[in-house]
Amino acid sequence: MNNEKDDMLSEETRSFSLDGKLALITGASSGIGRYLAGVLGRAGASVVLAARRKAVVAEEAARLREQGGQAVGIAMNVAETESIDTAFDEIHKLFGRRPDILVNCAGVALLKPFLEQTPEELDVVIGTNLRGAFLVAQRAARAMAEQGGGAIINVASTAGLRPGGMLSSYGATKAGLIHLSKVMAYELARNNIRVNALCPGNIETEMHREFEDAGFAQALVKRIPQRRFGQCKDLAGATLLLASDAGAYMTGTVLTVDGGQIVNSI
Repeated sequence: MNNEKDDMLSEETRSFSLDGKLALITGASSGIGRYLAGVLGRAGASVVLAARRKAVVAEEAARLREQGGQAVGIAMNVAETESIDTAFDEIHKLFGRRPDILVNCAGVALLKPFLEQTPEELDVVIGTNLRGAFLVAQRAARAMAEQGGGAIINVASTAGLRPGGMLSSYGATKAGLIHLSKVMAYELARNNIRVNALCPGNIETEMHREFEDAGFAQALVKRIPQRRFGQCKDLAGATLLLASDAGAYMTGTVLTVDGGQIVNSI
C-alpha cells in the first residue's frame, strides 16, 4: 500500500517538472520577472530572459548558468513589433525552436492622480502593459500552435480586479490583460495552448517601492489580512502550477496571490 502511495506522490510531484521545456520571460531584468526566470530554470526549463536592458539580463542569465541552469539573456522591447520579431528569431537560432512557455511580465506603473496624467504617459503604460503583452503573446501563440501547444502566463495584478487610488492607467491595463487572457484561453484551447492570468498583490519589488516612497506602505499593509507585503518567492508555487503539467486542466484562470487583500471587506 505504501509503495502505491509513493508512486502516486512521485507522479504528482513529477508533473511540476519543466524538464525539456523552453521558457521565455519578459521584463526579466528586475523584480518578479527576474525571480520567476530562476524559478522556471530550477524546475528544469531552459530560460530566455528578455528585457530592454540586454546587459542586465545577460548578467542574470550567466548567474543562472553558474547555478547549473541553461539560460540566455536577449534584448526585447515589448512596445516595438520589430524588437519582438528579432527576439523570437534569435531564440529560434539559439535553441532551434521557439518557447513552450511564455511568462508575460514586462510592465510599467504610473503612480499619479487621474486628472494629472498626460496622453504621453498613458501611451507608455498601455503600450507596455497591454499592447506589448498582446503582441508578445500573439507571436508566442503562433509558434506554440505550430509546435503542438504551450502555456502562457500573463502577469496582471490585483489592481486590475479592484480600484486603487492613483492607479487609473495601470489598473485599466491590468484589467484589460485579465480579460485578454480569458479570450485567449477560449480561442487557443483548440491549439492545446493554456492561458492564465497571475495576479500578484503588493509584492515588494523595485516597482513597489514607489508606493512605499509615496508614504502608502502603512495604509496598504493594513488592507492585507495576512498583514504583510508579499515577496517574489510567494509567486513561485502559483507560477509552477500554471506553467507545468500540474495545471494541465487550467486555462482562463485568474489566480490571485495577495495575502487575502482581494477578499478584504470594504
